[in-house]
Amino acid sequence: MARLARLTAPGFVHHIVVRGNNGAAVFRDVSDRAHWVDCLRRFSASNQVTVHAYVLLKDEVQLLVTPESTGSVSRMMQAIGRQYVTTFNRKYRQTGTLWEGRYRCSLIQADAYLLPCMVYMDLAPVRAGEVAEASAHSWGSYAHYVGVTQEPWLVASPRVWTLGNTPFAREAAYRDRVVAGLSAALVQTIRDHTHNGWALGDEAFLTALQGIVSRRVSKGKAGRPNKSNPLSDPN
Repeated sequence: MARLARLTAPGFVHHIVVRGNNGAAVFRDVSDRAHWVDCLRRFSASNQVTVHAYVLLKDEVQLLVTPESTGSVSRMMQAIGRQYVTTFNRKYRQTGTLWEGRYRCSLIQADAYLLPCMVYMDLAPVRAGEVAEASAHSWGSYAHYVGVTQEPWLVASPRVWTLGNTPFAREAAYRDRVVAGLSAALVQTIRDHTHNGWALGDEAFLTALQGIVSRRVSKGKAGRPNKSNPLSDPN
């Protein structure tokens, strides 16, 4: 059976997950993580992909991004992969693949799910047992959104601006959201949609998205793809 084309569309927020091959660590020290973040910063800019949030685990990377054009996310991820894997293998004197395969991706309805996905990402190191709380994890956008650090290349979604009228209010509100966490059901929903490549949103969002992409957007929404707008990504 042919694999399902990856769901992608310009102007929509993409939740991306890429993992190490067979659960192997893809970051062994601070310089590895710093290099990957630098690759993300450079190649997102050169491929016109806006980065909203990110988190690096020992064996996994998660991103929230919005591409400006069809195929720009794939080009960005391929460029990062080539640069990072070459450097990593040379550094550790090894050969072969580093990542488990294609990155996984879900398109999300920003109004409803952008903030939950950010919280999901910032709590991923806690769920993985790497840290006891989100604030103890240094390699992600959490510190940026609570005012501890500044990463000017990150672009806050308009949804973040609804958290408060001042930077301090928004930072406090986001910190409270992370502390409150997510329900187990919502964590599972986000995980399942990203793993399976389905869009995450309400019925109106899914219907609108189905009208502009060339493959099914959800497991339960077969529909008929719009062949005049082939915005799916086979790579």
